[in-house]
Amino acid sequence: MIRVMLIDDEENALDVLEIFLREIGNVTVVGRFTNPFHALEAFDALQVDVVFLDIQMPSIMGIEVARQIKKKMPHTQFVFITAYSEYAVEAFEIQSVDYLLKPFTKERLQNTVSRFGKIPSDKSPSELTDEAGVYIQSFGGFSIHKASGLLPWKTNKEKELCAFLIHHSGNQVDAATIIESIWPESELHKAKTYLYTCMSYLRKSFQANGIQAKVDKVDRGYVVNVTGMKSDVEEFLAIAEKAASDEALEEKLYEKMNALHKGEYLQGCDFNWAMWRREELKTKYIQTLRIAYRYFMRTGNVPLAADSLQRVLALSPDSEKDGRDLIRLYIHTDKRNEALKVYRQLNHEVRENLGVELEEETVRLYQSLTLSG
Repeated sequence: MIRVMLIDDEENALDVLEIFLREIGNVTVVGRFTNPFHALEAFDALQVDVVFLDIQMPSIMGIEVARQIKKKMPHTQFVFITAYSEYAVEAFEIQSVDYLLKPFTKERLQNTVSRFGKIPSDKSPSELTDEAGVYIQSFGGFSIHKASGLLPWKTNKEKELCAFLIHHSGNQVDAATIIESIWPESELHKAKTYLYTCMSYLRKSFQANGIQAKVDKVDRGYVVNVTGMKSDVEEFLAIAEKAASDEALEEKLYEKMNALHKGEYLQGCDFNWAMWRREELKTKYIQTLRIAYRYFMRTGNVPLAADSLQRVLALSPDSEKDGRDLIRLYIHTDKRNEALKVYRQLNHEVRENLGVELEEETVRLYQSLTLSG
């Protein structure tokens, strides 16, 4: 049974949603709230799998509520409900299960609930540590998971130093490079002191928490050895490389990849040195999603084909080629309104944000869509 929380500032909307869900079955409503702040306070105690969440509320935007929940429980899934289609791309950035436009029918909601069975059942980092000992998470932030919880940091710079060394895992990094990357504005003698202090913190932290990672001094630099420790980036790249080699991506691996990719590489950490790697991994994710789209189209799995392109557009909202493919897919499946939403979002991103006109092929596709209506 899927445990769901409902959040909407309109009591009537909550009533309708709860009635529909009870009639559909396979879910149990563990909490319903008109006040999103009360929902956040109660969240930890309710063991929620999925949150149905209104986007536009007077006190706080639903997107922000989702982000706060994601920080606490990264594996929580979301279904966004709104009367406004312009939030679709931002909703998919949260990696939502679905996006419902009010008013929706019970049949439309049934389609959403049917996707709950496809919510990734991959083990959480804490469960992975029971087998692997330690798990490194770099997507959606940076943390090291161990059986008893998260590795604590004495300072943010100790955390950044650890992330930097793991970022260069297996390779020697000169002390000067570390200082230039992490303490670029500090005087050299102070920066060296900061480095030695944080290095001492990190080694003691590894030792105190039973983590087998070693940081060795080599010539003028340092090298970290994390052999035997699993990481989300390592698992993600293995899936991406297999997909590229096979020009295919099985559904189970597709779901695992999306579960691993909880956000951008070292997202929210404000590490300038991570930017090139962040873009590289983002590009790899988009490429793999496109492989998934082509594979799902070949095998007739239209819902996941659409999901693949939705995720691409969430990451690259001005990608007209992907937008056109999604529009055509929706036209082919008689979802004209969905096709129009994609076009409008594409038009907004390209014309408003980039300041250029849509490509002729996109315009012609839109014209054929309006004429067919």
